[in-house]
Amino acid sequence: RSRVHVLGSSNWSLVLQGQWMLKFYAPWCTACKQIELTWENFAKESEHLDLTVGKVDITQEPGLCGRFFVTTLPTIYHAKDGVFRRYLGSRTLEDLQGYIAERKWEAVEPVAGWKSPSSIMMHGMAGLFQVSRWIRQMHIYLTDTLGIHVWISYGIFILATLLIGLFLAL
Repeated sequence: RSRVHVLGSSNWSLVLQGQWMLKFYAPWCTACKQIELTWENFAKESEHLDLTVGKVDITQEPGLCGRFFVTTLPTIYHAKDGVFRRYLGSRTLEDLQGYIAERKWEAVEPVAGWKSPSSIMMHGMAGLFQVSRWIRQMHIYLTDTLGIHVWISYGIFILATLLIGLFLAL
């Protein structure tokens, strides 16, 4: 049984309390697959380090991907009582354990307040990523399910964008 906590938009706020290491990954990512066993072993040793280990599948959680502004895979964050630091070290088990045990995270600059995943700005970014996922799903529905030509789907979105802009301008 895995000791890695799976986090999503409904329970991500657990990371705001205590000490966490959080990995963002995608199932198709080769580098993510290479670190998977190490991450599981790291989670098994986490009790000794007073740490909780979690992971987020970005293909299932685009809102969290936006909230943490994930641009590379895998992305690893350290969180201690709501203060976030991006982990940029080696991805070996020994280095991950040393980062926590030797408190190396204290030497890393925390994520700026306005870019913190719990900030209003990043809450808005999460919403933007959710909207983009919805638009993509609508495009797939129009083209694959209804059989509408791709350019007609684009035209529908262009028209919708113009109408929303006109409505907001009023």
